[in-house]
Amino acid sequence: MNQILAIIPARSGSKRLPKKNIKMLCGKPLLAYSIDCVKKSHQVTRFVVSTEDEEIAKISQSYGAQVIKRPSELARDESPTEDVVLNVLEQLKNNEHYSADILLLLQPTSPLRSTEDIDNAIKTFLTSSGDSLISVTEYEHTPYWAFRIENGLLKQEFNQESMKRSQDLPRLYRPNGSIFIIRVETFLKKRSFYTNQMIPFVMPRWRSIDIDDEFDFSLAEFLLRTSEGKN
Repeated sequence: MNQILAIIPARSGSKRLPKKNIKMLCGKPLLAYSIDCVKKSHQVTRFVVSTEDEEIAKISQSYGAQVIKRPSELARDESPTEDVVLNVLEQLKNNEHYSADILLLLQPTSPLRSTEDIDNAIKTFLTSSGDSLISVTEYEHTPYWAFRIENGLLKQEFNQESMKRSQDLPRLYRPNGSIFIIRVETFLKKRSFYTNQMIPFVMPRWRSIDIDDEFDFSLAEFLLRTSEGKN
């Protein structure tokens, strides 16, 4: 049986939305949505929260999560998530002689992700020949219509051919920040979830909210209040 480890990275700093990861969202801290979600998974065999913050640690533990203390130098704005993941793997190996087969990264800023999303993404990955899996959602508006402003004027980013009707253009997808999966062996070699053979896990737009600012938070709150029973 594969040992599937889920890591929830949750640092205290957030410039656009202070204390974002523990901000109360419809009655519970934002972080708790990811913890409650992964706790119900039939595929994940272990999950941990990585944080440098004592308040986040206490809240995580109160919702049933094991906490891995993160060094302060890995909790800065510029700290790569990959380094945080490596730190968790190293601590578990050194302190508990534990090693996982498959690694799952769950950003706490995706409160509408469901347990079914997690389990189905893992099943998709296990039955594929890809190196990694990344959750995506279809672009709300085609990027082929993009303009840039140059010297006060609008300039097309792409050629005239791109100005077709949206239904005549290819469907494009963007990472939604919700689910990243990779074999630990591959991650240790690549030091990235972005590999040569990435499997897409397509999620609907309403479950793809990635909270970065107050607008995203308000939108997530609205969707949570109006989407009971959808997932």
